[in-house]
Amino acid sequence: MPEPAIHKAAAPVIVIGAGHAGVAVAAGLRTRGYGGRILLVDAQTELPYERPPLSKELLKPGAPEQPVPLRKQKYYEDRGLERIAGLTVTGIDRADRSVLLSDGTRREYHRLVIATGARARPLTVPGADLGNVLALRTYDAAARLKRALVPGARVAIIGAGYIGMEVAAAAATAGCDTTVLEFQDRVMSRVTSAPVSHFFERLHEAHGVRFVFGAAVTAVEGSGRAERVVTSDGTAYPADVVVAGIGVLPNQDLAEAAGLDCRDGILVDEHCRTSDPLIYAAGDATRFTGGFDGASQRLECIQSALAQAELVAGDIAGGPARAAEVPWFWTVQHGVRLQTAGVRHPGDEVVLRGDPADGKFSVAYLRHGRLAAVDTVAGLADFRPAKKLIADKALINPAAAADPAVPLTDAVLAPAALAAAIR
Repeated sequence: MPEPAIHKAAAPVIVIGAGHAGVAVAAGLRTRGYGGRILLVDAQTELPYERPPLSKELLKPGAPEQPVPLRKQKYYEDRGLERIAGLTVTGIDRADRSVLLSDGTRREYHRLVIATGARARPLTVPGADLGNVLALRTYDAAARLKRALVPGARVAIIGAGYIGMEVAAAAATAGCDTTVLEFQDRVMSRVTSAPVSHFFERLHEAHGVRFVFGAAVTAVEGSGRAERVVTSDGTAYPADVVVAGIGVLPNQDLAEAAGLDCRDGILVDEHCRTSDPLIYAAGDATRFTGGFDGASQRLECIQSALAQAELVAGDIAGGPARAAEVPWFWTVQHGVRLQTAGVRHPGDEVVLRGDPADGKFSVAYLRHGRLAAVDTVAGLADFRPAKKLIADKALINPAAAADPAVPLTDAVLAPAALAAAIR
């Protein structure tokens, strides 16, 4: 049965959220020739801005005092992208194909895109609400942190993931007394292997950063503001500012309330459609089946958000879909770049390429003999070929891959050896 004409002809595509995914959906629709109305509902009043610099460039001395916009105002105006700033969507009426805004108005949609992103996982210990306990998800938080990073300031960072490590690098560079408290036994344990973790631990320690592993934070104490962080063994770590970098939670509450399928993320199919075919989701709020490893995953990276935005725009506007790209991630700490292609699993075989003591090396991760992911440290020679090999699900000779003088492409098993390996 055809859709009611009002929804098809007059109702706009409404995009909830104006981060990387939301803006890319709107831009992608126009690029593909979509001529209908497009509404971006943006909870922020300022122009949508880049998020990666919040824990990188913006914390450096001399960095711009304003966030870097994703697009200039003229871009939205020239393409007829209607941005509703300073309002949120408080409810979705799927039967009526409409959304309720925080100002009490209701808007019908032809298609709806949920690009609500993620929020910082809250620190749930006594004292977590003290004024100088920060979570780095917005420009305002980054600006507050930058003002606090003065020489001699005592900075306690809870969590040694990407954000915690990037903040530690910025704090140490600014001359702060920097301590990282991590519950696990090494840094970035969720995203990388021991050789990479230990390399970055030594790099940070050489710049004066202290690590406390196995640290379970039980309280933040102080009179009106944080003065120390206390761990389960009773140790108190003095702090003038506390940064909680303990992960994020998907903003799926709106989708859940609308009855959409969610499971630590809004569940989407290969076209980023939710359980309601008229509603899509893209970005950090989504959970999907990885096209390269078949695993259920929720990726928190710009590349994934942009790739999903392309899928949404293509499915709504029509036209050929762009080939899926292997997920990739990056971080820069003390000027050293770690770039990852693919998604590592804890059980993967770890193949070290090069000597970390040289300051430049790679790690290949093999799953059932196939290249599943690669980490490159201070060099990108393996990155591009690895992406192709991961996409091809290439079987790899571990001994050849362990020799950094052998290009990764030459470590692929020859057809006869491949057939034998499969048998």
